[in-house]
Parts: sequence; C-alpha cells; structure tokens
Amino acid sequence: MALPGTVNRYLLLMAQEHLEFRLPEIKSLLSLFGGQFTNSQETYGKSPFWILSIPSEDIARNLMKRTVCAKSIFELWGHGKSPEELYNSLKNYPVEKMVPFLHSDSTYKIKIHTFNKTLTQEEKIKRIDALEFLPFEGKVNLKKPQHIFSILEDYGLDPNCIPENPHNIYFGRWIADGQRELIESYSVKKRHFIGNTSMDAGLSFIMANHGKVKENDIVFDPFVGTGGLLIASAHFGAYVYGTDIDYNTVHGLGKASRKNQKWRGPDENIRANLRQYGLEKYYLDVLVSDASKPSWRKGTYFDAVITDPPYGIRESTRRTGSQKEIPKGIEKCPESHVPVSLSYHLSDMFFDLLNFAAETLVLGGRLVYWLPVYTPEYTEEMVPWHPCLKLISNCEQKLSGRTSRRLITMEKVKGFENRDQYSHLLSDHFLPYQGHNSFREKYFSGVTKRIAKEEKSSQE
Repeated sequence: MALPGTVNRYLLLMAQEHLEFRLPEIKSLLSLFGGQFTNSQETYGKSPFWILSIPSEDIARNLMKRTVCAKSIFELWGHGKSPEELYNSLKNYPVEKMVPFLHSDSTYKIKIHTFNKTLTQEEKIKRIDALEFLPFEGKVNLKKPQHIFSILEDYGLDPNCIPENPHNIYFGRWIADGQRELIESYSVKKRHFIGNTSMDAGLSFIMANHGKVKENDIVFDPFVGTGGLLIASAHFGAYVYGTDIDYNTVHGLGKASRKNQKWRGPDENIRANLRQYGLEKYYLDVLVSDASKPSWRKGTYFDAVITDPPYGIRESTRRTGSQKEIPKGIEKCPESHVPVSLSYHLSDMFFDLLNFAAETLVLGGRLVYWLPVYTPEYTEEMVPWHPCLKLISNCEQKLSGRTSRRLITMEKVKGFENRDQYSHLLSDHFLPYQGHNSFREKYFSGVTKRIAKEEKSSQE
C-alpha cells in the first residue's frame, strides 16, 4: 500500500487497439475515482507502456475494475533504458516500500513480459537470476503466489525492425488486470437480440467509461436501437432508459438481422438482452419516440446521455413529419393518422441532440456520441458546439479511406436557459457542419468509385 502523503508511480500496460480512445478513457476514470491526470505524467503515444502518478493503490484497483483499454497495472519499483539503469533504479527504491511484500512468510513469483519480441526460456531465467540483489526472503510459488512481480521489456512498435536490446525495461509489483474479458463475454455474436448496427462490445464499454457512468446513475440513449449501449452502462450499475423512432426495433418485431433467420423470435428485445447478462433490474424502459420532438417536461433527469445516432448508411435518418411538411402533390393525411416519416438532416439531428443533453443532463453530466465525417473535408470547427457543454475529447475511428466517425465526449458546465436553444445558429461551427448533411452521398460515391475501380482491374 502507498505510504500516507505519498503519490506512487504505476506502470499501465495498455492494449494495442483503439489507440486514440485510451487516453480519454484513463483520464475519465481517474477523474471518476478521485485521481487526477496531469501533463507531467508520462504517456508514450502508441506505446503500450504508460507511467502514471496515482494517489493510492485503491484508486489504481478501481481504475482496473473499469478500463477495457488497459491490460494490467503495476506498482513501478524501477525502470531504465538498459539492465544497469534498471538495477540502479531498483537499488534506489525505498526498502520500506519493498519489505511488506518480500518478508519470509510470503510467497511470490516473477514473470517476464516482452512487447514485440519473444525470449527463450533460458533468456528469461537469466533475467530473473540477475535480480538476486533484491531482498526476497519469501518462497517461490508458481501456482498460487501471494505477490507477482514482473519484468517488462519494450522493443518498440516496428515488427520488421526489432532491436537487439530493449528501448525500456520496467520492474514492478502486479496490482490488477483490466476488464478486457468483457469484450468477449459481451460479444455481439453471442447476444440474444441484435440489429444491423449493434455497437461493438468493446466500444460500448469505452463509451460508458468516457461518460463516467457509475452505480445508480440514470443513463439515456435517444437512438437506442437494440440497446447495446444500455447493456454496457447497466453492467457498471446504472439504470438505463432509451427511445427510438423504429416501432419494430423497440418491440423486437420484423425481419431478423442474423443469417439463416428470417423473422425475430418472440423474446428478442432489449429487455431480453439485459436479462441475458443478469442486468434486468437496471432496465427502466424503452419507448417509441422521435428524437427531434422530445416529449420531456423541463428538468434535469440524466447523469449521462450515451448514443450512436444513425448516419443514413445502414440505418436511415428519420423523424416524424406533420401535415404542414407533407410535400405538395401528396394528399393530406386524415387528422387521426400518424404523420409521415421525413428525412432528418445530420446537422439538425446533432444540434437537437446537444440541446436535449443541455436541457436534461445534471450539471457535470456527460454526453457521449458518434459523429460521422467525410475525412478530406473534416476540421475541428465542424464538431457541433453548445454554450452549456464543454468538449472533453474527440477520438477518430476510421470507417473507410475517406470516411470516419468521431467519438465526441462533452460535459455540462452550466445550466440551460431558453436563449441557449438557438445559440448554435450564431456559432462558427454551424455552417461548416451543415456540409455533412451530404455524408451519405459522399460515403456511397466513394463506395461506387471503389467498386468501379475493382471491376476495371479485374477486367484488365
């Protein structure tokens, strides 16, 4: 355990996927558990090895109970760019911090972890034997040790140019592993109810972490679909609620998305998904509703709004119309008829979403959503803006050579006033983002060109 009044240094071993999402996730979780991420802390961009200063081991353990971007965390005892530097660093580490884990009644083992290189068993033993100067007094137990220590060696990121000697070597006491197993246990492939655009499990948990979701929060998804984002939030103990304009999806009706299955079964719905993972008690409800016309009384209801709006690619962007909006030449519907479905421009959709979040989030609550962009035209000014919301992070996931989507995280920093509702019209961000109303056309023009190119090359 950390001594009172000290801030220990820890080594994070990061997973090598979703690289842009890793830093915002760690920052959000440290903030959630009372830690603080400062600029002086060492992060190495694409490197899997990060050194952090964390106030206590409890915060480090809580961090690992949530993160899906980190594999493991170690209390860092020493590091260097060569074995000699590592050994000198270890000799300078306070003995009083080592003693509780090395006394004669304890059991331990030492593991070797290398990144971008494989060592022989003989090389591993040689590295372990070189640590005999450390005051280990306990017994070695390879099966169930009380304490696990690790030597971690970093051989860089280029698999085609592996150096003879490591760039960095670390030694530390293992504290805890992250939640990487959730990606497999919550895999969409095993899920009861899925759709064409069900969110990848790993990204769902990253979104919940970016949103700082915690126990007893109320989390809302206005484009709920098959509820993948609700599942991740419910796993962390939040009560979940959603709406969607698609009646069949909300009620689990219509054609199935799975291969070799024509129609959805009688118990394929969002509640059944939560039941599958033992999370049904966190399910509040899902309703058929139009996100462009929220049916909420004024007030702050939600701790987080986490959503993946449709982009018009595999799911259409729709809203309900009105008698006034029906195109000329079409006979008006009777008064009792549900209004026709109209297209919902992306710019309108995202500004409606920001207004909704600004109105209904508690102060300090977070909005996390995906923003589709046409990469050649993208600039940061295109990210929608709102006076009540502060941009926390903006991470890119590539969709194709010319398109991507960006995970936007915003935090409510001031109360909503009526004058804030149309403030986006005066924003410098409004006109540039309207260009993304043609995202669907730009996306499919790229697909069409690629198909034509492939056909041409196959004919040559």
